[in-house]
Amino acid sequence: MSTAIAAPVDRLLYKPEEAATALSLGRSTVYELMAEGALRYIKLGRTRRIRRADLHEPAQGQ
Repeated sequence: MSTAIAAPVDRLLYKPEEAATALSLGRSTVYELMAEGALRYIKLGRTRRIRRADLHEPAQGQ
């Protein structure tokens, strides 16, 4: 019996925890990068989401 492994979902917006996994960083590091402006994010209500493109591009002015 084999176990199928699902391919990762290619999302447009990532939760900080998901971005941390994609970037091979810790969750706290992602929040620190967002706080200092090194990682761009958008706020949706009380939540923060990181665009897929922003995972590949450095923040402007950095």
